[in-house]
Amino acid sequence: MVEQIFRTINDPHAMAALLAAVAAIATVLTFAMPLLAGNPLDKRMKAVATERSKIRARERERLARGERRSLKREPKAYMQNIVSQFNLAKHLGTEDAKERLQTAGYRGQSAMVAFLFFRLVAPLVFLAVALFYLFVVNDFGLSPLLRVGGVVFATYLGVKAPELFLKNQTQKRQSSIKKAFPDALDLMLICVESGMSIEAAFRKVADEIGSQSVPLAEELTLAMAEMAYLQDRRLAYENLGLRTGLDNVKAVGTALIQADKYGTPIGQALRVLAQDSRDTRMADAEKKAAGLPPKLTVPMIVFFLPVIFIVILGPAYIQVMAVK
Repeated sequence: MVEQIFRTINDPHAMAALLAAVAAIATVLTFAMPLLAGNPLDKRMKAVATERSKIRARERERLARGERRSLKREPKAYMQNIVSQFNLAKHLGTEDAKERLQTAGYRGQSAMVAFLFFRLVAPLVFLAVALFYLFVVNDFGLSPLLRVGGVVFATYLGVKAPELFLKNQTQKRQSSIKKAFPDALDLMLICVESGMSIEAAFRKVADEIGSQSVPLAEELTLAMAEMAYLQDRRLAYENLGLRTGLDNVKAVGTALIQADKYGTPIGQALRVLAQDSRDTRMADAEKKAAGLPPKLTVPMIVFFLPVIFIVILGPAYIQVMAVK
């Protein structure tokens, strides 16, 4: 069985067929995922309701037994032990790690512990896989120096993998917030001009915008909670801008701080900021549309032109071969 697997891996035709199958499956999934995708808000709300019921039942049992325990999510024991034993917070931690985790949507001590744990484990896993594949399974006819270089490169990828994952999550979250933020400002403007307080406006906008952007609804809800328990609302507005990392959100926070400090009406400021956000969103869409033709040049040359040549020259080639 093992020999058969090694022969399959070393066979170029088998590997080409495997890659073609993977590419075909990926193509089918690419077209099928939009049809199969559900509503993330409904799933999130169901998960929250289920978790709330479990927490309520668990806390009732603890109160019945006379026990008291915090509801704060604790990091996993084995991750916490490894992080503590090797003092990873000092050696692998960065000054802005907490802010980057918050921007990506990961909050609390458990997120920091998991990030430090995977910064230690990921390079070791990549190193082990590269060593096994390049020195045991198949060396691809490379010299030992090149294989060692491949192992070093794989280890470097393992070092950067957690940061790349965090960066990817941050970009997805910011993109979702950026798309829905102009609509959220319009809703907030309507709420404020109708006589609602800023807390009620945040609550209403968070409820309505959740179907369009779950991350934005979460941030607005958290900002509303901070306005309720912090001594100064200015901190809640500043924290909202820091968590999202978007200039538009920071500008709205600055406008709300000035309105709260000087007592100026915020309706006109929100109207101007909403228009700027819509203009920014339109500019981003036009930029992506303008960059589409250069991106399509290589796929058209690689995939479309050979097919066109085959369709045009194929019949002539067949006739010439038939005459010979």
